[in-house]
Amino acid sequence: MITMHWLYLLAGAMFAVFALLSALDRSHSKRFGNAAFWGLMALSLLAGDLIGDFGNGLLVLGLAGLAGFGFIGRSYPPTTSVEERQGWSEKLGNKLFLPALIIPVTALVGTLIYNYTPLGGAGWIEAKRETYVFLALGVLLALGTIFVWLKPPAIAPFQEGRRLIDAIGWAAVLPQMLAALGVLFAAAGVGDAIGALSRMVIPEGNVFLTVVIFGLGMAIFTMVMGNAFAAFPVMAAATGVPLLIQHYHGDPAVIGAIGMLAGFCGTLMTPMAANFNLVPAALLELKDQYGVIRAQVATALPLLVVNILLIYLLAFR
Repeated sequence: MITMHWLYLLAGAMFAVFALLSALDRSHSKRFGNAAFWGLMALSLLAGDLIGDFGNGLLVLGLAGLAGFGFIGRSYPPTTSVEERQGWSEKLGNKLFLPALIIPVTALVGTLIYNYTPLGGAGWIEAKRETYVFLALGVLLALGTIFVWLKPPAIAPFQEGRRLIDAIGWAAVLPQMLAALGVLFAAAGVGDAIGALSRMVIPEGNVFLTVVIFGLGMAIFTMVMGNAFAAFPVMAAATGVPLLIQHYHGDPAVIGAIGMLAGFCGTLMTPMAANFNLVPAALLELKDQYGVIRAQVATALPLLVVNILLIYLLAFR
């Protein structure tokens, strides 16, 4: 049976290659820092279940130390030449997007076939992990298509991958760390503490102010943790469930769904949501790394107001 462990091994092998190529890149002034950073990432994926909680904690501290003290940086590895890329662009045009399209098509079609045909009864894939497996298969098929079709140098995909991951840098692992932080906040009782403070501030029976605090809390905690899914358990425990749902009998579906949308407004306004806001700026090589956030604030704030009003108007009819 193909399990998630197989996919961790595949991803870990990729990061291990990035680490090795970084260490061998004599033109990169921070090659050993990059090698150590991506090597630790590889270790977490390849052997995270073997080194235990303490070992993984040290690993995370190592990642934070390497990034925080500036030991990692962008690389510019040689891959295909500018002339080769320009030639392919002029010759093939939009056909160059074909390998990229193979990935989502494989994930979608493969998942549907596996789940809605007798094939799923074979038990080849771990339950509820089908999409991940077919996503990885799509990546491998796309790589195979590139090699057969364009015949790039064998090392080119790894060097291009290293170039992209170095451009993203520490932001590549931030979503996973922040999601874990949300679980820690919930386990530490942060939501209960915020709920107690809210009850001290909100006058009894004031539904609107409770909704405002819930919506603003979702946006603010999302900005802090970079992930609305991490913020939701905190604010649900603070005001969503005990006050809006249980005390004021609000519609749980409306409060939950639109509450998440309020959190997503915070996503638009924070560098902590690195995969949405910092990664595009890095990949597009924008002069202002916060340019994406600045462009989104004017949309996020009105949307937050609208979402708060929608919760109030729809959840308590």
